[in-house]
Amino acid sequence: IQATQHGVTPIPPLTEEDRAAAFPGLGGHPAHDKKVFSFVLFDQLEWRTGGETETVNWDMTGWIGGDVHRLWFRTEGETDEKRLHEGEADLLYGRAFSRWWDFVAGVRQDIRPDPARTWAAIGIQGLAPHFFEVRATAYVGASWQTQARFEAEYEMLITNRLILQPRVEFNLSGKSDPERSIGSGLTSAEEGLRLRYEFRREFAPYVGITWNQKFGGTADFARAEGEATRVTRFTVGIRAWF
Repeated sequence: IQATQHGVTPIPPLTEEDRAAAFPGLGGHPAHDKKVFSFVLFDQLEWRTGGETETVNWDMTGWIGGDVHRLWFRTEGETDEKRLHEGEADLLYGRAFSRWWDFVAGVRQDIRPDPARTWAAIGIQGLAPHFFEVRATAYVGASWQTQARFEAEYEMLITNRLILQPRVEFNLSGKSDPERSIGSGLTSAEEGLRLRYEFRREFAPYVGITWNQKFGGTADFARAEGEATRVTRFTVGIRAWF
């Protein structure tokens, strides 16, 4: 309102022409929670030595979407100079159901070892108390074959750039799969310890050590094929994201 000698008169209403004059070229901004973002992380891209062979391993995760709905892509595997030993890829829809947790569902395709397998996947992933990153995924394949995988890792800051990362992974199978030398129950576990230096947050070389072990029927298959059931390897690699 505006005071005058004759009393009080209202201020004229604001028009679209007034807004355009006050904010030229603004054009209207989209709400930040409606924007589409993307992220790709090579958590492991490494050379391993020890055991019977030297291998190159990778573990990559990526997503595209918003704060609630995302399309996730995962792939991991192992190869040497001669052939691909293990390789798989997941394509998952993810929906946030709390501040730090996502529900995911989709498919996983195993490329190696032979024969190839296709699985339906469902799971959760997120940040547990004390900043443990956790992924738990269940899989259902043909003939109601089932598998499950649990992964957890933690980042210990020695300095702002020097970071120690412990990591564990456990794999389970509901039924024996002789074609792929996999038994039922707990099939394998991997523990790793990697020390990286972040020249930039997006780029960090590292060194580390991993311990792999097979259990139960899977270990029996390995022994029958002349393979070790426990392997310790040293690793050198790069962690990068963009």
